[in-house]
Amino acid sequence: MSTDFLLPDLGEGIHEAEVLGILVKEGEAVKEDQGIFEVETDKAVVEIPSPVTGTVEKIHVKVGQTVKVGMVMVTFGEAAGSIPAKKTEEAKAPVAQAKPAEKAIAEVSARSSGNGAVITGRPVPAAPATRRVARELGVDLNQIAGSGPGGRVMREDVVAFKEGIVAGGAPSKLPAAPKVPDTVSVTTMYGGPKKEGETLEPFSTSYVEMPDFSKYGPVDRVPLRSIRRKIAQSMATSWAHIPHVTHCDEADITHLNESLKKHEKEIAERGGRLTLTVVALKAVASALKKYPQFNSSLDEKTGEIVFKRYYNIGIAVATERGLIVPVIKNVDQKSLPELAIELNDIARKTREGKIELERLQGGTFTITNIGAIGGTNMVPMVNYPECAILGMARSTQKPVVRDGSIQIRWILPMAMSFDHRLADGAESAYFVRHVINCLEDPLQLLLEV
Repeated sequence: MSTDFLLPDLGEGIHEAEVLGILVKEGEAVKEDQGIFEVETDKAVVEIPSPVTGTVEKIHVKVGQTVKVGMVMVTFGEAAGSIPAKKTEEAKAPVAQAKPAEKAIAEVSARSSGNGAVITGRPVPAAPATRRVARELGVDLNQIAGSGPGGRVMREDVVAFKEGIVAGGAPSKLPAAPKVPDTVSVTTMYGGPKKEGETLEPFSTSYVEMPDFSKYGPVDRVPLRSIRRKIAQSMATSWAHIPHVTHCDEADITHLNESLKKHEKEIAERGGRLTLTVVALKAVASALKKYPQFNSSLDEKTGEIVFKRYYNIGIAVATERGLIVPVIKNVDQKSLPELAIELNDIARKTREGKIELERLQGGTFTITNIGAIGGTNMVPMVNYPECAILGMARSTQKPVVRDGSIQIRWILPMAMSFDHRLADGAESAYFVRHVINCLEDPLQLLLEV
């Protein structure tokens, strides 16, 4: 019996994806969980595994095509001997329905035991990216106790399980994150020119007619797609719905820099990078608890302010494909070493295009740090539907007056943009001052109850 596989729901707010690669051919036998497609959403590159063991009868899509959730991607037929003649009712159930990814991709869990019998049971909850890592490392997900919500197996669980067997401990060092080039590649960031058969939709229904720029010289026309399109839509939404106000201040991080240098080696040995952003995460979480209006959103439909009682902070990461904001969950519950390790991990995977979709969702506040690139200050835009964002520029040595004398200190420029409907300027000044106090005196974080 043939089975159609539909593009599943790939995450919150994701309705379509671009096919980057087709990893199988028609007539090829595939195994359950084997990668069959690589697609790019407006948030990340995702590998879609096969939900069944069988034969690829027909591939309905092509590279470069934009597919929507619920579209037929491939039709499977049974491979000879791959599924026993006596199937259970669970194995007969149709697989490819437009459901959440972890359910649609792993609907059928038919595994052979040592005596050839079929074992059917609850699928292991894990994201496609996590399954790919497990395949690459040769790890059976069924042997891993997941640390995520509802027992979900995370990538860290797979890596820890593998290292526990092979190495007996965590790696002493993680590879350095690849450098983001300072030149823009049209092919990388924008996906190149229009592809054959590609249909372009207007970016806005209230567009303004453009002049004919080609009259004045050669031009290139490149579709606004994928991540760049999502960024454009998000910025337009943020600017249209949020009355932005920005408060600027400076922090003296001289003592903090000394502490970071003192402890960076021991954190590096545990697989993390102890940076200013790591400490800023804890400082912001502390400030959000004291000033909850900046951890909220305005529901315009109901006229209610939604106060979140969890602290999930996004970190803006510059990549070749555009700005992406992975989220560190429950920052208030994690130690500085834990945050240093997790931030290093998500930044690296985000730049490589391998960040898991679940780690791109659920943010309540965002931090953006352009210090590694430069700039004396910035005016960041709020990451809608959040209500505030903290920007940090490059810290520099400046002469400042301390106790009646001029001293050379490391000064960090900071700017927080916020939704003026939910907070006022004085409140933002108190918020930023609280963050500054934590950066200038990190011991304050340890004294909090």
